[in-house]
Amino acid sequence: MEQQKFEKMYLMQTVQKTIVILRAFTKEQPKLSLTELNKKTGIGLSSLQRFVATLVYEGFLIRDDRTKQYQLGLSLIHLGKLVEEESSIITIAQPILQQLNKATKESISMSIIDGNERRCIMNIESSYALSARNHVGDTSPLYAGASAKSLLAFLPQEEIDQYLDEVAMEHVTENTVVDREQLLEQLQEIRKQQYVFTRAERIIGACSFSTAIISNGRPVASIAIIIPEARFDEEQFDELRELILHAKFDIEKQLNK
Repeated sequence: MEQQKFEKMYLMQTVQKTIVILRAFTKEQPKLSLTELNKKTGIGLSSLQRFVATLVYEGFLIRDDRTKQYQLGLSLIHLGKLVEEESSIITIAQPILQQLNKATKESISMSIIDGNERRCIMNIESSYALSARNHVGDTSPLYAGASAKSLLAFLPQEEIDQYLDEVAMEHVTENTVVDREQLLEQLQEIRKQQYVFTRAERIIGACSFSTAIISNGRPVASIAIIIPEARFDEEQFDELRELILHAKFDIEKQLNK
């Protein structure tokens, strides 16, 4: 127990020191030498060298071999861009998804790709007492469920192949597709029709419509209508499909202005 407590304290201090190093760079001082970093952060030179070497290796800092100075790296630009895109898409999508929620009275969610998973970043509750929904922060494999598959389908084929090479597909429910060729055929169909409809692939008792939001040729998010199977009426199919596609095109139009 004491060992675990020590490790937790050590990890927290390590993260804190890393943040202090990154925050040492400013608009006025975008480039700093190791000595200057030492003075600004108060971190001992021996430890500082290890931190800086790791940050350079991971792309968070760049070292100029000629001047021996460091500056913030491209990995931070990438992360900043992700935050900017996600913030923009939430601001743009929320009123559109609220209208979709009002029109359908069903749960509406938005998800993004997080590593090799789908992560829910927004959920608007159904008006009905009986509902099916995603919870903000929930994750699932990219091969399972409508909101995940609609993201996976619009990745470049080499990224899809790499993902499928890395992941071991397992049943989340008995309806989850775990055969690679069958999944690839489904992804091709999703790209063709621009949406996907699933029944109990990830959540037993729920069916979903989902479509991807595309920006700069990539899927930046997916939106979904999630309905309890007990309430779903096949006669609603065309109407729900058109509603979610209309929301998709609305969001994309504003996002890509």
